This record gives sequence, C-alpha cells and structure tokens, in this order.
Amino acid sequence: MPIETAVPTLPSATNRWLKGTNRLRYGGDYNPEQWPRETWLEDVALMQQAGINLVSVGIFSWALLEPREGEYDFGLLDDIIGLLHEAGIDVDLATPTAAPPAWFWKKYPDSRPVTRDGITLGNGSRGLVSPSSPDYRRAAAAITEQLARRYANHPALVLWHVHNEYGAPISDSYDDHSVAAFRVWLRKRYGTLEVLNELWGTTFWGQVYGEWDEIDAPRQSASVSNQAQRLDFHRFTSDALLECYIGERDVIRRFTPDIPVTTNFMATNCLSADYWRWSREVDIVSNDHYLVAERADNHVLLAMDADLTRSLAGGAPWILMEHSTGAVNWQPRNIAKRAGELARNSLSHLARGADGILFFQFRASRFGVEKFHSAMLPHAGAETRLWREVLALGQTLGALEPVRTSRVRARVALLWDTESFWAQDLEWRPSVELGHRERVEAFYAALWDRNVTVDFAHPTADLGSYDLVIAPSLYLVGPTASANLTAYVRAGGHLVVSYFSGIVDDNDTVYLGAAPGALREVLGLCIPEFLPLHENETVTLSDSRTGTLWADDIAVSTAEVLARYLDGPAKGGPAITRNAFGAGSAWYISTRLTGADLDSLMLDVLDTAGVDAAPGIDGVERVTRSNDTGDFLFLINHTDADRPCPAVGTELLTDAVVTGTVLVPAGLTRVVHHSR
Repeated sequence: MPIETAVPTLPSATNRWLKGTNRLRYGGDYNPEQWPRETWLEDVALMQQAGINLVSVGIFSWALLEPREGEYDFGLLDDIIGLLHEAGIDVDLATPTAAPPAWFWKKYPDSRPVTRDGITLGNGSRGLVSPSSPDYRRAAAAITEQLARRYANHPALVLWHVHNEYGAPISDSYDDHSVAAFRVWLRKRYGTLEVLNELWGTTFWGQVYGEWDEIDAPRQSASVSNQAQRLDFHRFTSDALLECYIGERDVIRRFTPDIPVTTNFMATNCLSADYWRWSREVDIVSNDHYLVAERADNHVLLAMDADLTRSLAGGAPWILMEHSTGAVNWQPRNIAKRAGELARNSLSHLARGADGILFFQFRASRFGVEKFHSAMLPHAGAETRLWREVLALGQTLGALEPVRTSRVRARVALLWDTESFWAQDLEWRPSVELGHRERVEAFYAALWDRNVTVDFAHPTADLGSYDLVIAPSLYLVGPTASANLTAYVRAGGHLVVSYFSGIVDDNDTVYLGAAPGALREVLGLCIPEFLPLHENETVTLSDSRTGTLWADDIAVSTAEVLARYLDGPAKGGPAITRNAFGAGSAWYISTRLTGADLDSLMLDVLDTAGVDAAPGIDGVERVTRSNDTGDFLFLINHTDADRPCPAVGTELLTDAVVTGTVLVPAGLTRVVHHSR
C-alpha cells in the first residue's frame, strides 16, 4: 500500500498585514552592532530622507543579547528600536537563532552539524546547527521568549522575523540527534518496519531492516545509497527545520497574537525546504532574492522567483525581505548592477505581488565576509549613484501607493513540486542532463517572452481556475496528483507534459508497466523505452523543429501524433502528441525544444487553451495587478532603447494621460492605471 505525503494546499489568502502606514513597505536589514551610536543617528536620519518605513533588526545579535547562557542584555536593542520609533520607522524584529553564540557551541558540542561524509562543522559562520538538537531548540525558544516578552507592547513592532533563511547555507545534518529524530519520523510515517522495507525496496542490495535502530541517515556510502531513503531524509530535514520555526513562532504568539510572523524564504533558489508546506505556517510570505549577475536573462529568473513567491502566498501580498542594490559578493564575480537596474528589479517584484520592498542591508559592512556586498548606503556614502537611486526608489514607491493590496491574476500555471525535484536530482538517472531546473526555466522564459503571467502550483492543488497547466519537470507523481491532473483535463483543462514525467510514485518506485505510469491514461500513450541522446546530439522533427538531450520510444493509444522523429534513435516514431481527453486535451513533448521551436509550439498550445499570447515588445516586461476599481499595468523596459507600448489610463509616475500608447524610456518603468 503506497504511502503518500500529506497533500499540500495553497494558503488561504487573508487580509492580515502589517499594522501602521498604508504605504508600500520600504527598507531593509540594519545591523547597528557593527557601528558606534553616532553612526546610528546619522543612519536613522538618512532612512527618513529615503522614505524608509520598515527596518529589520536583531537578525544576528544573539551573542550580544545573551552574552552568557541565561544572562540577557537588551540595551542596544532598546536603544535602536527607540530611535527608529521616534523617527516614524517601524520594526521587523528578528529572532537571532541563525547565529548561536560561541558559548553555545562550546557548551553543546553534540549540536554541531555533521555533513553527509562525516565531517563535523564548527563555529565561525552562520546558519546550520543540528535542527534536531534538543539543546538548540531549548536555547532558541528561550531567547525568543525573552524578546517576545520584552517587546510585545512596543509601538514600533509590526512584524516578527523568525531565524534567517532556513536551510542556508546547508540544511541537512547527519549528527546523532538527527539520526534519532529521523527514526522517530520514519515510525510515524510507516508504522511498521514491514511497510518501510516494502516501500523503500530494501530487498534490493540486501538492505532489509529488522530493528528501527539499524536505520541510519543516508550517509555517504561505497556506492549510491537507497534513493527512497534519500528522498525521505530530504522530507525529514524540511520537517525538522519547520519544527524549529513553529517552535519559535508559537512562543511569539503567546505574547503577540496580533503581530504577524514570517521567515524569509528563498523561493526558487533553495530546495532545502518544501515551501508549499511552510507557506501554511507563516502569517505573511516573505522571500529573499539575488540576481545571478552573470546571466543575461537574470531579470527573467527574477520574475520567475517572484511569481513562485506570490503563488506560495496564495495570491496575497508578500514581502521581498532581501535583495541587493548592486553587487553580491558571494557569487563568482561581484558584478554591480547598472544604472536603473536597482529600480527595475524592485518594481518587477512589486508588479508580481510584493507590497514590501526591502534590501540587504542598509549600511555596507566594513568587516566580515560580506564587506564587499552592496548596500543601500555604500562605503562611499551618500554622494553616490547607488544612494541617489535608493532615494529615487523611495519616491517611486510613494507614487505607486494605489497599487497596494491589488492582486495578480494568471490563467496559466506551471507545476512546481519540491519533492519531485529532490527525487529527480538524485544519482543514476537515465541522463546526467536531467536536472529539474532547466525545463522549468525554459518553459517559464517562453511564456515571459510573450507576456503571459503565470502562477506556480502543486500538482495536487485545485487547478480549476487555470486554462492551461504545464508540467515542465515532474518525475515523481503520486496517485493523488495523477488523479488530480487527469480530472483537470477531463473537466476541460489543457495540460502540457515534458519528457521524463510521471515515472515514479511518492516512494520513488517505478509504476508497473510502461512509462509514464502516472500519466499514461491522460496522455493517451505509453513509453516502452527511454532513448536519451549523446552529448550535443540533435534530432530533427517532421515539423522542422530540432530536439536535443532526450527522445522516447512512444506507442500511442488515443493520442494524435503532431510530429515525428525524422532521425535519431526514435526515427519514425512520435515526438509530439496531443490527446483529446474528456472536455480538455493533454500534450506530450518527448524531446528538449528551445528558442523559437519551443516558442512556436507554446503559441499553438496557448491558442488551443484560449490564452492571449500576442507577441511581446522586445525586452519589455508587462504585468498587470488589479483590484475592484481598475488595473495597474506595469511596463518595465529592460533594454537600452525607448519602447512605445499600448496602454490606456493614467501613468502614475508622471501623471500623464495615456490614450493609446505610452513611451517607456530605456531602462525605466511606467505604470498605467486604468479605472473601471
């Protein structure tokens, strides 16, 4: 009897938000412990000048707040929160549990994390302690309680910020506490060893377990470890980290039930946590995003991250908790943002649903490992281009206040399943090029180029509001997801499935019969054999498209063949199919299409689904937020040339009346409000 992971659901959209100002939130992290008090006074004045109304404090302050276990000193925090409040700036107060003090590491050495290959990690950085350590959880709850008790009634407090970037820089620990907790987690999931042995397939390579304490974490071994065990350890780790968050959150709620609690996600860039589960436990979804500076399409990846974050929030407003004004020093090359890029990045997040735009950090650090990371106020001070752009962005966000609380609505969804990605990215798949990310980016970029706004969705979620659902990379499909996708198409939806999808169930077990076991019925075909291609090999399709990486030996049952292979290992066989199923249709693409080939196919699919996909204006990002009174059309010009764009309404940044066309200057943004 297969065991399925509990079905994630989208969080319900609520109106819970930060109390206080009705303006869009603007600000960033501040680390006053790095500066003398006279600098604080200067910084607070500069924050007021910039229009900043929200500042995150205390994120890495545990060693100062609790210099010795059980001894607390809140003088610094009292002072800076008081100064911010006097200046009319609200506080996002963090629990500092991402950076335990030196005394903790010394006193509780068994809380140190252990890597998969057995190396015990030491102090001197930030991030991971064993999430299953009872001493860590107790100490984290203690400092959290002291903070919540002390600041519960402080008028500056509008948001709680638990920990920082759970799962970064690494997430899983193979220490003794984690192994013991993993066994407890497994007993709860499977009940008996007989069920575990069956669903892990332990008869393979003689791995059968007779006692629970024979089970270890899936450490580095002589060859590839049991992949069902690896998948479960990913699930366990995500749950263990989530328990840490919930523990601190619940302490906070005892003292401030009216103040929302969040923790900063890293939506598309961190696979340590299953954010569909996590999103149900935060009051407001918040996210950190940093451009991959060297990629020419980084603005597209930014949009993808923002769309996923909005989707995790169930469409409700969310907070961009961190992004950079310029260079990011932990990337291979510390490439600075060009003039205007700071605003474009920020406004793209805003266009895609963020009602708070925050940076890491306010003042650049003079010491530590992030001293070459950009900040709102750079080392060179206020007489700089970056600071002038920070000031200008504050004014822009002020002019865009009417956008606040409006929503983005999408008719297309891309399926995003972290558990499937965990499984797909393990070793010994049919090709080393089968990582989940490439196809997700490819399909997203094809839609971005045509200004088709998308949501992301879990394959078990209610998909009925979407005209088109795309599964770019969905290797693992459990019975519930299979039934959900089948019902979606039968009811009139349109589904696109890319290769190597629907192959295994929730336990990474191949379905009986030919692939794709979970999707055979809805796709109207079966695949007796995978036919991965050589590196750099191409195949030609009968519709003049060219594929790479992958091909399938396909036998159709009810599907219509839209294109066949003219060469390669599947020569003569189907390459692209479409199956009329119930009131809808399901497409299958059995090879990697890119560029114009993928674009033209997606245009056909969008047309079939009734989704408008008029050609976009080159390099102009087009997104609409709406409320009951009208629409806010964001036009973000990522090029070096002025671009005329169709629009009607009032342009909010210039107050110009737009009667048919608005000129979007090179590198700038225009927001046109059209009243109903």
